Amino acid sequence: MSTAIDIRAMTEEEVDQAIDWAAAEGWNPGFDDAPCFRAEDPDGFLVALVDGQPVASISVIAYGQDYGFLGFYIVLPEYRGRGIGYRLWQAGMQRLGDRVVGLDGVPDQQENYKKSGFSLAYRNIRYSGEPTVEAPEDARLVHIGPEWIDAVVDYDRPFFPAPRERFLRCWLSGETRQAWALVEGGRVRGYGVARGCREGAKIGPLYADDPARADLLFRQLASVAGSGPLALDTPEANAEAVALARRYGLTPNFETARMYKGPAPDLPTGRTFGVTTFELG
Repeated sequence: MSTAIDIRAMTEEEVDQAIDWAAAEGWNPGFDDAPCFRAEDPDGFLVALVDGQPVASISVIAYGQDYGFLGFYIVLPEYRGRGIGYRLWQAGMQRLGDRVVGLDGVPDQQENYKKSGFSLAYRNIRYSGEPTVEAPEDARLVHIGPEWIDAVVDYDRPFFPAPRERFLRCWLSGETRQAWALVEGGRVRGYGVARGCREGAKIGPLYADDPARADLLFRQLASVAGSGPLALDTPEANAEAVALARRYGLTPNFETARMYKGPAPDLPTGRTFGVTTFELG
């Protein structure tokens, strides 16, 4: 007999709960992720309930009419194997409709995602460690305040398949995130964000015009990230990104399969040194 479940959009409190579930899964979310994750599409988090209790989550963030990203696909352990996750998956995919959909999934689920029409684009590798890095002294490095947000949003646009201004305006601010840009002649040539997490910090995104600028930004972000382990999620397809992580003693400890349902977007992987998040792309 199938389990009777209800599926609806999450409340703010339930998004916080889903982030706690992610922490329990070992995903090490950031301290203030929830407001930014909801900023682009407040109804993009779905929850499955059994007898009124939340038991499963999925995020299906719609970025405009053409692109969506799927994440936070979690079923509480005691409710797995009962078809709840699949029902929630179906509801999420239905919400995104005919959009191209991206996800970062664990590799052992690739075959299941393929059955739903997803194809592998490349792997993302998480490198972690505790690098000893001094803050570089370089006048081109600018802390991103209100006067630079518009320019950074413009710089970010080619790196993502759809506009995400509402998300970025949140992501570039806040007490638990450090956002820095590399500016030359009034022009942004790269930027990155270090965010405090349940354990240590993560750098993401890290975008730059070339490896040297990415290295400079990495050193700045690592120097202000605080104590504890530091993680950088690199596209395996960018050998220079992998080399940067290894150069500072970071080692691989996790990976995801970047997959798309529909045509894979043409993104500048060679200038992508760190993925923004595995949850929202």
